[in-house]
Amino acid sequence: CSYMERQPVTSEQSPNENWVLEHAKLKARMEVLQRNQRNFMGEDLDGLGLKELQSLEQQLDSALKQIRSRKNQVMYESISELQKKDKALQEHNNLLAKKIKEKEKELAQEELQNSVEVTPIETQPLESMNTTGSGSLQGNCNEETAAQTRGGAILPSWMIRPINE
Repeated sequence: CSYMERQPVTSEQSPNENWVLEHAKLKARMEVLQRNQRNFMGEDLDGLGLKELQSLEQQLDSALKQIRSRKNQVMYESISELQKKDKALQEHNNLLAKKIKEKEKELAQEELQNSVEVTPIETQPLESMNTTGSGSLQGNCNEETAAQTRGGAILPSWMIRPINE
């Protein structure tokens, strides 16, 4: 019968005797377990015979196989998880690199458009300007005040000169 099972109370035993017997069995079982634990730890091996040592060795080998199997399983799961994370990070990195290239392309196109959209200043040929024989310009402008406008373009006075010079 098992150490954990209680003996039925008979008319010959009192409840106190039953508890005393149960306590003694549990105490003996605890001592066996503590001794086995010490043996598994490599302690108190002097009292063991050849068969007991072989049995202990088999138990330890079996335990080591289970431990190594579990350790390998945990390592493979960890490696698999890290590979998934690596793949996800590489995909994210590739996406970011693609976005950067697209942004650089957009910026280059904007620069190209901005440089093409600059319109040259519209100038009026000097021959078509109304001038008098004296070389001065008609209207409100003269060489010192510096401004002739045509189509929104402003010409500084140093660009305007009389035709007869």
